[in-house]
Amino acid sequence: MTTNKHPSGGRPTTFEEHPEISDNLPEIRKHNDTASSLINHYSAFHATIQANSARGGVEGQKVKEDSPVITRPKVHPPRLEEIPREIYIESVLGDETPAVSAPRYRGRRIAVVVPAYNEELLIGETLYTIPDFVEKIYVVDDCSDDRTLPIIQEYAKKDNRIVPIHHEENRGVGASIITGYKTAIADDMDIATVMAGDNQMDPAFLPKLLDPIIDGKCDYTMGNRLISPVYRKGMSKWRFFGNSVLTFLTKMASGYWQMMDPQNGFTAISARALERISLGDIYPQYGYCNDLLVKLNVWGFRVINVPHPARYGREKSGIRYSTYIFKVSWLLLKDFLWRLKMKYVVLSFHPLVFYYALGFVITCLGILGGLYSLYYKFVLGNAIFVPLVMSILVFGLGAQFWLFAMLFDMQQEKNTNGWY
Repeated sequence: MTTNKHPSGGRPTTFEEHPEISDNLPEIRKHNDTASSLINHYSAFHATIQANSARGGVEGQKVKEDSPVITRPKVHPPRLEEIPREIYIESVLGDETPAVSAPRYRGRRIAVVVPAYNEELLIGETLYTIPDFVEKIYVVDDCSDDRTLPIIQEYAKKDNRIVPIHHEENRGVGASIITGYKTAIADDMDIATVMAGDNQMDPAFLPKLLDPIIDGKCDYTMGNRLISPVYRKGMSKWRFFGNSVLTFLTKMASGYWQMMDPQNGFTAISARALERISLGDIYPQYGYCNDLLVKLNVWGFRVINVPHPARYGREKSGIRYSTYIFKVSWLLLKDFLWRLKMKYVVLSFHPLVFYYALGFVITCLGILGGLYSLYYKFVLGNAIFVPLVMSILVFGLGAQFWLFAMLFDMQQEKNTNGWY
């Protein structure tokens, strides 16, 4: 009787128990014969392969024994600290979390602070032209009365670099920039630049402001429109005169004697400078840039002027030079005295403070003597020659003290930070 093993390993199964199988017995035997022939064929093929492999192994061993021994220098894998950070992270993460590169300029994270007050006509053009290498754009709306804020918010939906910031009350352009600076520090930016919301500043010159800071030549760069008549084309004579007066006063107050065009708001500053100076003490109105220069000088940061042409269009300046010059002059006088105290008395010492003090006192005495000479002549009716000559001599002596003090100040700045 023909039996078949049970698939599960139980008792044998007979064909009598399954007549449907016995009916197809010839066909099953045919298939079994075919399977047996295939098994025999592949068994012979496998034996041939083993024989060839054995012969190949023997020949390979013989060649290996006959071949000369070649020694290679051992290559040690690099230590972890020798592997560049980007390559190590990429090798660890692999394809699971592909890195998304943020915008960079020469490997630095760049932020642009855009102060805006009633700039609905030009704020859109300003934001549209900011270069792609800028990572963050902090647009500070200083409680505008027009549609400036809705326009900023609309652009922020299209460009995720734009961060709208709104002041609940008008604080001034200086306060708006300080708000942007503080946000840049919080976001760990490397350099923060300023571009006004009136589209006066050509973004094509932005790399020229960034390069000196990245190269380590300075910590603060500022535009210069006054260096050439071609660059100040379009600037009114009254505006040029006001800028020139404020430039001289800011030179004396700040100690940056080679600096020009301090009213230019197109600037860039390093993160370390922002972290060092007290941002809360910066003047909040127009004149913040002059005040900032004084504080940068006290803490020893270098400044470089970057020439660029002025660009005027549909914007309207909010500066009234008839009152602005006097307001900023008073600010610069206070800054000048603070700089002398901090830089040459508190943080270090230099006798030029005595020259400034004596120059001020003696010059004032000379001026008072001149006024008395006029009184002596035209009121008392006496000869004016002697008192007038004495007054001129005293005034000249005081002016000499002033000039020597300024010379020492220039020399100190040259020796400390170099000239740019």
